[in-house]
Amino acid sequence: MAPSKNSTGEPSVSCSQPENGFLNSISPLSSEKAVQELLQQSPVQSTDDHLIEFSDAMRTVAKALRRAAEGKASAQAEAAEWKRKYELERARNLHLEHKEQSSKEANSIGERTENLSSQSNEQSEQCCGMNGICSHEVLRDDESCSDSKVFPNKFTRKASFKLSWWCNGDESDQHKHDIVSFERGNITTAERSSKQIALKWESQPQTVIILTKPNSISVRILCAEMVRWLREQKRLNIYVEPRVRAELLTESSYFNFVRTWKDESEIMLLHTKVDLVVTLGGDGTVLWAASMFKGPVPPVVPFSLGSLGFMTPFQSEHYQDYLDLILKGPINITLRHRLQCHVIREAAKNEYETEGPMLVLNEVTIDRGISSYLTNLECYCDNSFVTSVQGDGLILSTTSGSTAYSLAAGGSMVHPQVPGILFTPICPHSLSFRPLILPEHVTLRVQVPFNSRSHAWASFDGKDRKRLAPGDALVCSMAPWPVPTACQVDSTSDFLNSIHDGLHWNLRKIQSFDGPREA
Repeated sequence: MAPSKNSTGEPSVSCSQPENGFLNSISPLSSEKAVQELLQQSPVQSTDDHLIEFSDAMRTVAKALRRAAEGKASAQAEAAEWKRKYELERARNLHLEHKEQSSKEANSIGERTENLSSQSNEQSEQCCGMNGICSHEVLRDDESCSDSKVFPNKFTRKASFKLSWWCNGDESDQHKHDIVSFERGNITTAERSSKQIALKWESQPQTVIILTKPNSISVRILCAEMVRWLREQKRLNIYVEPRVRAELLTESSYFNFVRTWKDESEIMLLHTKVDLVVTLGGDGTVLWAASMFKGPVPPVVPFSLGSLGFMTPFQSEHYQDYLDLILKGPINITLRHRLQCHVIREAAKNEYETEGPMLVLNEVTIDRGISSYLTNLECYCDNSFVTSVQGDGLILSTTSGSTAYSLAAGGSMVHPQVPGILFTPICPHSLSFRPLILPEHVTLRVQVPFNSRSHAWASFDGKDRKRLAPGDALVCSMAPWPVPTACQVDSTSDFLNSIHDGLHWNLRKIQSFDGPREA
């Protein structure tokens, strides 16, 4: 592009224009250099209005070329992202088709074995009755245990228990209550939220694991007393962490009967041996106990030796009375739901090539880390677009974690037995971004778009941070294994007591009665 003289003697611009009517692609840098060269060749005089107008026009053209280049880059990133989504959707459809074919084959095999299953059901009904959930229906308990090498002490059979629901003091042994009924064309729903779950032992518990808060002398002393009492008074088998066992043996060789584990493979088998979990600490100790069990979790009895203690209703001073009542049963429990998270990298061939799963009891947080840029996140709920998050980050929380980080970010406090997922932004750069509470059956997908200025970081219950590069995604859904925690009274009373005592919720002076009154 070079200036030339027209018939009037004024400078003009000549450029090649193709047949389609668009200018040839010129980079913004070259166009700006051309403008500077022209301005240097023909210096602008303060009295020459034509040259001033010409220089302003050239600057406008350079800005337009820069915007066009930026738009082209953004369009390319968007096209690449849509292409990836199309490939993932195609892979998902192929997987579903394969799953349907396999289910049809399984149904044909199931019809052949229907008679055998009916006979086994009759035997289980004789064992458990028509109602109730027996633990051996969920956990396999073989007498000839193949894990005798891992656990050298040969203990008795794992204690079985049964769950039942009660409402307003009326106890019932029924466990398969109808959620929705439609008799005679009338649709009705059961009052699920008012049901309190109770646990009743059908055989005496035999094995207890005690998990403690580290670096606390008072906790160490209480742990030694509790281990001695459970062994001498209740004749229970006891597991502790390797660190705790070393501390106990340092104190006295009497604690040589205490068992522990050596590696991750033995931890994975603890849920098949342990009947009860006792935690000595705060909410962090409960989170640590939940993280040890990647599948089913035994009932947890949390003793308060921490700071706030939203999940620790039992006082350690009366541990003997509490444990005596719990070991006899029945006890009320709260089923605390957990989130199951997977990380899908941009280079993954399909959505089933993932990192994880990571199980969280409180929340998973996606934030900007040390970057000074805003976090840019695209959120989907069951493949439906929810919103784009521009701010410090996003919190996906369970209802048990509603009193943790989500509360500090402006989320609502939710009863722990309400099944749902909290969707709470962290410092969003928007005046209308309010937190959401989504149903428990949805699957959430949080993706870092390709045009994001920086990476994002995901942390799971405050640990195990993972970097999410542009194109990476985090998928969260409700885990099938909740954490059953024992209640001091019941779920609702313990929850209200925790927010009253821990947060001093709605605490203010009562209005005086001797003020003005209505006539």
